Amino acid sequence: MENTALRNRASRARRAILLFALAGLLLPAPGHAAKPVSPRPRPPAFATLPEVRAFIVDMHEQYGFDIAQLNADFSKIRSNETVLRAIRPAAVPELQRSWQRYRERFVNARRIGHGLSFWEHNAAALARAQAVYGVAPEIVVAIIGVETEYGRNMGKFSVLEALATLAFNYPPRAPFFRAELEHYLLLARENRFPALALKGSYAGAIGIPQFMPSSLRNYAVDFDGDERIDLSRSTSDAIGSVARYLQLHGWQAGAPVAVPAVVAGDPTALITAGIKPALSLAEFAQAGVGVGGDATALGERPGALIDLVSPDQPTEYWVGFANFYAITRYNRSSFYAMAVFQLAEALRDAHRQTRE
Repeated sequence: MENTALRNRASRARRAILLFALAGLLLPAPGHAAKPVSPRPRPPAFATLPEVRAFIVDMHEQYGFDIAQLNADFSKIRSNETVLRAIRPAAVPELQRSWQRYRERFVNARRIGHGLSFWEHNAAALARAQAVYGVAPEIVVAIIGVETEYGRNMGKFSVLEALATLAFNYPPRAPFFRAELEHYLLLARENRFPALALKGSYAGAIGIPQFMPSSLRNYAVDFDGDERIDLSRSTSDAIGSVARYLQLHGWQAGAPVAVPAVVAGDPTALITAGIKPALSLAEFAQAGVGVGGDATALGERPGALIDLVSPDQPTEYWVGFANFYAITRYNRSSFYAMAVFQLAEALRDAHRQTRE
């Protein structure tokens, strides 16, 4: 019996050791923290990269920039992974296109309410922009509402760092962003502000209306008369610049933007033709596309068939005219242009109600 007892105690001891060892595999031993994961190394400063050094030399040779100053600026910025994540297409295809989800982000009570307040506080500038450029106030207000919610969300990224990240680390659109980086450096020199000073969107868009540097240099206007263009702090400059941009991209004063459409048959060929207006309403009718409203009042102006797709819902069709196309020059998306148009319609209706 003594031997049996000894064997039982030994068995229990071995079992305890095994359980203790297993617990040691599952839980870190007291006083021994799990080995920390090494942090990812910081990207090198842009000034150390050969392609950036070559860019700096190009800016010196083409435009006379000071090499030492550009080196100093580019030594203070690095590739921004948040910018790269933001610009990449959605990983899940079905999340890429949903008109209903997109519309809900921009055409809602909050943006309408804030838009009415913006309209009230800037009524004089909006009326003057309409007189000068022919763009209705609600369209200008809607664009600013969609872009930054009336200046509330202008972006927190260094414009120089965002543009450099996309110019040198995002091959799909590197030529475009390199050109914008050039424009930004020229803009900073022309307006005498440090290149590291401005904050903007992850794509390098600037100010209340989110102009890219090339658009700011080519289309922005001093609308408040202070002899400088400031799209970040001057709502008047932002309003005038948006209206001027649309006018120079084909806006037609008093003309329609878009009308709902009913499609019979396969519209693939019409959709593939793109969003630039090319067909008359008579030609649309021959192709099985009818429009809502008074077709006679629309005349023979050309249009384009717009498809607004949402998963598991019928596609919404519209015919967009020259003014719809002008809005897409601001952001080349039919979703964007339709959100601006529908927010503008809601703002116009709400503004009328406040006047009655």
